[in-house]
Amino acid sequence: MKNRSNLSAAEKAQLLDLIHAFADSARSETLRYFRQPELAAENKSGDGFDPVTIADRAVEQLIRDSLARLRPQDGITGEEFGPVPTSSGLTWVIDPIDGTRSFLSGTPCWGVLVAVADDQGPFLGVIDQPYIGERFIGGLGVAQATGPHGTTALHCRNTRVLGDAIVFSTFPEIGTEAERAAFQRVSAACRLTRYGMDCYAYALLALGQIDLVIEAGLNAYDIAAPLAVIEAAGGVVTDWQGAAVGQSGQVIAAANPQIHARALALLSA
Repeated sequence: MKNRSNLSAAEKAQLLDLIHAFADSARSETLRYFRQPELAAENKSGDGFDPVTIADRAVEQLIRDSLARLRPQDGITGEEFGPVPTSSGLTWVIDPIDGTRSFLSGTPCWGVLVAVADDQGPFLGVIDQPYIGERFIGGLGVAQATGPHGTTALHCRNTRVLGDAIVFSTFPEIGTEAERAAFQRVSAACRLTRYGMDCYAYALLALGQIDLVIEAGLNAYDIAAPLAVIEAAGGVVTDWQGAAVGQSGQVIAAANPQIHARALALLSA
């Protein structure tokens, strides 16, 4: 079975080429629908608003069809369609549009997330923002951003003190009441708290612009690609207990082990 430790140089190159190709095709597909007045959404939730659009399904199907042709032995985990088991040891994790609420609102902080995982978790990921033309890729020896400023290396920053830190979360009403209270303890200790950026916040962390992203209620497809990108940039991603991200949906992404430890202490206080 394949995993990150036994991939050949040719196999690593193929995975990197494919993840870029999938992000390229997703760019074209999402931009067909973004900011178009006829775009509509269905609600997947019976309690609240969990939107899905034709763009979400079209992008995921596009990537799935390519994988079926090019790497049929690999597994697939995606947001919009059912899982495909792996016979190779590798699984592709797809969130076709992370931030569909942002997509519907016309704000350019949604993104396409694609990752490759083995039995230890994600080890290669891409966060792509088609409208801005920014791409953040991490894993297999690569940690790189491309966009309007050209190409730059990804590297998390070295903030050590919470009083100097910038923390992001998608929703001010994060998780349960207990989770919200825990987040507020961290937020109160930080210099600046911002909301609403979806996966783009994780990209900013890998780029060295911010220090923490703290969220609850996430699924595997929400965090797989950001985890790979941030770890490649030198950051740390765990659950709120400091363990590997799992079924709880709780995630803390930090720029370095020191700021991670300080925030984790407040989350679990």
